[in-house]
Amino acid sequence: MNLLVCISKTPDTTSKISFKSDDTEYNSDGVSFIMNPYDEWYALVRALELTEQHGGNVTVLNVGPASNDIIIRKALAIGANDAVRVDLENADSYVTASNIASYVKTKSFDIIFLGKESIDYNGSEVGAMVAELLNLPYVSYASSLEVNGNISKVTREIEGGVEINQIDGPFVLSAAKGLAEQRIPNMKGIMMAKNKPLSVISPTDASQRIKAIKYILPNVKSGVKLIDPDNMDELVRLLHEEAKVI
Repeated sequence: MNLLVCISKTPDTTSKISFKSDDTEYNSDGVSFIMNPYDEWYALVRALELTEQHGGNVTVLNVGPASNDIIIRKALAIGANDAVRVDLENADSYVTASNIASYVKTKSFDIIFLGKESIDYNGSEVGAMVAELLNLPYVSYASSLEVNGNISKVTREIEGGVEINQIDGPFVLSAAKGLAEQRIPNMKGIMMAKNKPLSVISPTDASQRIKAIKYILPNVKSGVKLIDPDNMDELVRLLHEEAKVI
């Protein structure tokens, strides 16, 4: 099997969020960055499990600057065979998807994996765009994937139940919780990652379609008030006078 896993770099979930340049840019000063968890824990690990079961190769692909190499090397340490980085500083969803699709067109992959979303923008856009640009089937929010020859069975949760899809041939998949279990790179993997190939390629000429005009922080959440279970009068008063329906 020849599998591609698209990975992105996101701020650590504990990072303090602030903006600069008149609230038009994310302030990354002092922020720790990680591989997007949906890409790492579910998409990458399930791809590795499939090649361990059926044989094959796992390539990771990132669209971003040289500073992203550290998270790419982590993917190699976890077990990916090789990596490619499209050398692009900033990109919206369409530009990212266009560069992924452009690279895929030069290769032959059985499955293209992505996380269901990045934890910074939560857009869930890139996977569908990649599938459309490649004219391939797309299954989003996959929680289970089994492969038997050319036939893949993909399960995803929907409202009120689950949906089971059977796909013949190459397709694009976005990974949700349940598809795999997180792996921690060991020392052997970390040492081997230093010698695995990481190719840097030039971006396509796709034009950016989205421009951030302004970022706005949500209102600060108020603290939780604990009420003695015997003090029902106070609870009723708070519900009438202070509780807000959202």
